[in-house]
Amino acid sequence: MQEELNQFERNKVWELVQRPTHQNVIGSKWVFRNKINEEGSVLRNKARLVAKGYCQEEGIDFDETFAHVARLEAIRMFLAYAGKFKMSMMGKLTFFLGLQVKQLKNETFISQTKYTRDLMKTFGMEEKSSLKIPMNTSVKMDMDADGKPVDPTRYTTLIGSLLYLTASRPDITFAVGVCARFQSALKESHMTAAKRILRYLKGCQEVGLWHPNEGGFKLIGYSDSNYAGNIDDRKSTSGSCQFLGDCLVSWFSKKQNCVSLSTAEAEYISAAFCCTQLLWMKQTLADYKCSFESVPIFCDNISAINIAQNPVHHNRTKHIEIRHHFLRNCVSKRKIEISFVPSQDQLADIYTKPLSSETFASIRARLGIMHIK
Repeated sequence: MQEELNQFERNKVWELVQRPTHQNVIGSKWVFRNKINEEGSVLRNKARLVAKGYCQEEGIDFDETFAHVARLEAIRMFLAYAGKFKMSMMGKLTFFLGLQVKQLKNETFISQTKYTRDLMKTFGMEEKSSLKIPMNTSVKMDMDADGKPVDPTRYTTLIGSLLYLTASRPDITFAVGVCARFQSALKESHMTAAKRILRYLKGCQEVGLWHPNEGGFKLIGYSDSNYAGNIDDRKSTSGSCQFLGDCLVSWFSKKQNCVSLSTAEAEYISAAFCCTQLLWMKQTLADYKCSFESVPIFCDNISAINIAQNPVHHNRTKHIEIRHHFLRNCVSKRKIEISFVPSQDQLADIYTKPLSSETFASIRARLGIMHIK
């Protein structure tokens, strides 16, 4: 308890002030628990503050537990540059919010190896053969109206488990997102596709995010889309990833809400999503005295770049929702700089479409997804 309070003082996260007059004081108590590591052993004692009070309107007592709520992107940002931020935990950080953390001299690995192994046992994949890619490139997934229906209970559990695993495995983000679209009208082909992801994971269970401790502190983003990739409703898929130096700290894959009328429009919308994420990261890091000027977004579509940069093209984009022109505003204010990148160097491709085994392995390595040392 004293160590936690000392950390609050060192990091200057709160200020002691006089009690306001005519205000009730909420009492509190400390709750102690044992924190377990990935092997099931007691790692350390954990203390949590619980507020106790009385609600006059309802006439009841209450206990309320207070805990910090953090986005996974923020956690990965701090883990990527642990040397710049003082850790409150005594000793080396090894297990945090379900993530296994292995800190070496010049690098850090973030993984969910134990969780992946448990997943193989739960869904009976221990004896199955492994695959090199999580999604078949020759088969387009659709609603499969004529397919054989199956019980959705096990499928829903599997998808939920895989979604949790994407916290450290961005290489399965697109495949899991596609499979998650069919939970309401599940067919046998969808279950086969979901199990394929497990077979891919079976061959790379001890894989995680690699964060080098050196390599700069620059914030950059990659943005891409798969135009009309969904064959049921012809909507495009947006994909994006963000780096802090050489460390991948944020990513997403999401089907767009409306049908895009061109490849340029789909790419422009994806870049707008990437822009909002980068601005949030930029603001978060500013709270820790890390400032950035114009943050670059790399896009492989010249027409989308022209829409963001050149006012002449604006008349041809009146049909695009106004909220997506937030990107154009940020570019004009030099908060964001959108630049061209060749398709072969577009790292966000892995979040928008199935890829061949060679391309998939190449991008996966460049994202820093590798076997743990």
